[in-house]
Amino acid sequence: MSTFDLSVIISTYNQPKWLEKVLWGYEFQTEINFEIIIADDGSTIETKKVVDNFIASTSMTIMHIWQEDNGFQKTKILNKAIKKASSSYLIFTDGDCIPRHDFVETHLRLKKDNCFLSGGYFKLPSITSNTITRANIEHQECFKLKWLLENGVKKSFKTNKITAKGFKTWFLNAFTPTKATFDGMNVSGWKQDILDVNGFDERMQYGGEDRELGKRLMNKGITFKQVRYSAICLHLYHERPYKNEEALQFNSSIRKLTKKNKLVYTDFGINQSN
Repeated sequence: MSTFDLSVIISTYNQPKWLEKVLWGYEFQTEINFEIIIADDGSTIETKKVVDNFIASTSMTIMHIWQEDNGFQKTKILNKAIKKASSSYLIFTDGDCIPRHDFVETHLRLKKDNCFLSGGYFKLPSITSNTITRANIEHQECFKLKWLLENGVKKSFKTNKITAKGFKTWFLNAFTPTKATFDGMNVSGWKQDILDVNGFDERMQYGGEDRELGKRLMNKGITFKQVRYSAICLHLYHERPYKNEEALQFNSSIRKLTKKNKLVYTDFGINQSN
């Protein structure tokens, strides 16, 4: 049986500089009983070097799952990571999302049966993303509004994700206009629920592939709870060269069928007949 309270699944593709900062974030968590599974969709040797160096310098349990680069196959590598996870509760996030020090603790504290938690992220501009150091993460300076404003961030309503506390956090979680969804940058839930719907649909390309899984979970009767002002990560800036209209349209057609037919299972997921 697993000795970990949860597994953190981090997807990545050729962003070694960002991934290193993300891994630093998990070194300084208030909750330490978790494993990290890096779901690597075909990155070059530079990512492996970052991961190997980090493993050599930390006491954390880290597993690096890699597959050959054959275009956008994030759903496939995530399904492999799900199967490898040794704990019953999973956090999904990306290799460009630095977790706040209470990130893991918050997901664990708020977890419920038959429920997924939909966390939040704060997008950073390029200059701020590049400025953040290990020390900034260790001392949580990059999660303080004053530091962010001094390093390229403009104040807006979205900075409430950084400053909200107490009643304000509860109020914003409860009444935010954004619906709670399965967003792969910051979401957590039970491994068995994902296995029951057969994981990610591996036909899908970039754009809504995580939300399609979320819809099948909802069709199964799983609820989603908004915690986007409680479980926080910083989203580092990057381009999206893999985004294209054809893939978005293809994904949209699958999502529409999932919604229309109230599907709870995909034949193109973790377990496939062919």
